[in-house]
Amino acid sequence: MMTNPTGRITQGQFSFLPDLTDDEIAMQIQYGLDKGYAWSVEYTDDPHPRNTYWEMFGMPMFDLQDAAGVLLELQQCRATFPKHYIRLMAFDSTRGVETITMSFIVNRPPSEPGFGLVRQEINGRSMRYTVHSYATDRPETQRY
Repeated sequence: MMTNPTGRITQGQFSFLPDLTDDEIAMQIQYGLDKGYAWSVEYTDDPHPRNTYWEMFGMPMFDLQDAAGVLLELQQCRATFPKHYIRLMAFDSTRGVETITMSFIVNRPPSEPGFGLVRQEINGRSMRYTVHSYATDRPETQRY
């Protein structure tokens, strides 16, 4: 099993730190708003490293001035999907494209099954490796 010292999924900023409190999350959101970033809330039950397209909860929040709007959306997502991974993403559109500038996980399931490294022999003596998410061993409705 591939793992890390914390035994947690490590994607985005702050992933090796303890979970952020709502006050700390609000400060990060406000930092992004002060820089002109737009925020979105996303969730998934399969946090595979190559699964970059999580489900969006609501629409991206443009032209906000206060972190309370994003926190409200986050609380609604937590209430709807309490056992899923939830992340906040900030987009910078100053260059005319939506560039992700901040991304961090703000909700985790109670148990994180992790990943395994699968080895496959191919032509000759060559080996091929892939990462397998243990969460996908169960159907979508039974993962967490």
